[in-house]
Amino acid sequence: MPKISFPYGKTSLCAELSEDAKVLESKLALYDPKKSGDELVKDAMLSPIGSARLEELAKNKKNVVIIASDHTRPVPSKIIIPAMLEKIRAGSPDAEVTILIATGCHRGTTLAELEDKFGREIVKNERIVVHDCDDEKNLVLLGKLPSGGDCIINRIAAEADLLVAEGFIEPHFFAGFSGGRKSVLPGVAARKTVLANHCSEFIAHPRARTGVLEGNPIHRDMLWAAEAAGLKYIVNVVLDPHKKVIHAVAGDPFAAHRAGCDFLTEYCGASAEPADVVISTNGGYPLDQNVYQAVKGMTAAEAAVKQDGVIIMLAASNDGVGGDGFYHQLADEPDIKKTMALFLSRRRDQTQPDQWQTQIFIRVLEKARVIFVSGMDDQTVEKLHMIPAHSLEEALEKAGKLLKKEKFSVTAIPDGVSVIVK
Repeated sequence: MPKISFPYGKTSLCAELSEDAKVLESKLALYDPKKSGDELVKDAMLSPIGSARLEELAKNKKNVVIIASDHTRPVPSKIIIPAMLEKIRAGSPDAEVTILIATGCHRGTTLAELEDKFGREIVKNERIVVHDCDDEKNLVLLGKLPSGGDCIINRIAAEADLLVAEGFIEPHFFAGFSGGRKSVLPGVAARKTVLANHCSEFIAHPRARTGVLEGNPIHRDMLWAAEAAGLKYIVNVVLDPHKKVIHAVAGDPFAAHRAGCDFLTEYCGASAEPADVVISTNGGYPLDQNVYQAVKGMTAAEAAVKQDGVIIMLAASNDGVGGDGFYHQLADEPDIKKTMALFLSRRRDQTQPDQWQTQIFIRVLEKARVIFVSGMDDQTVEKLHMIPAHSLEEALEKAGKLLKKEKFSVTAIPDGVSVIVK
């Protein structure tokens, strides 16, 4: 029997599955870049796509802002940020540089998380500001998004002489791909702007899916916001399942991002035949810190499971549920169909915080029952309309009972956020 390892928190869970079990993995694990992450980032910055080099862009600029990812993203900032700072100061030695943490609507990043992300030297010596999507005095209106929502972003980003960003690109469950333009929206946008972009109409759109950019209304808004903000340059990386940098792009935020997405499309596609049981993860820490984020890995399983099948989702969830709105939207109403109908009745300007994540989660629940393997208490998991389990073995046993089958087909997705299931 094949033994499959699934990332779980900072460790892993293993299971011996039947010989006929299917395994869906991206080919990123097999890709050998033949260079270190440092070398890949520096090479990308030496040959930017559709842009001058960063040191050229920085010339005569006095106020430079680097949008950096927050604690929920495994971006190797210890590699990227020093390289960006070096080039900015080579072009403009006297520039005031601000690292703006793109929290979107997440909680603020803590000092310990900043030090873990950037290293103590950068935290000690650089100006770092954590974006607050509700801090109205530090937000400015840039205009109307294509969707009609107000495009409001962090004042620090809007007033920069040069706005640049770091990030990483992976398949994204409703924006198509992460990275690039997402540094601005939702990264440093106002809550009101994020809510308009993540409205139920767009989340329900058939093009708002993993790996899809063309015709995706959420992506279209994000592109507009990045251009309106004046985002001029990005450094984005692609990571393998072990969070090692295997590819990097730099340059124009639109052309470079598209090149990174093309690379991922080539290596992340996986064809699936619907299975009775699909086991998925969020790729381990940091993306499986809470239930909210774990919805991403569930959508990969959603694409691979039979109607009325079982999804086993592995997510340590050491940070709990991950959103009060998300929790109450699920826990306070036992009938998920009523909740979905309520969401779909709301206009774009009526979107509530966390509604999009709940909407996608309910879509998953309408297709399959979810057994959730985590360190959370059973009552909370049950309140979220899932079945609790505390080991993979327990989850598989419960799956068999739910299906009323001794033998059932199984598909394993060791990293649900790294594949584009077709």
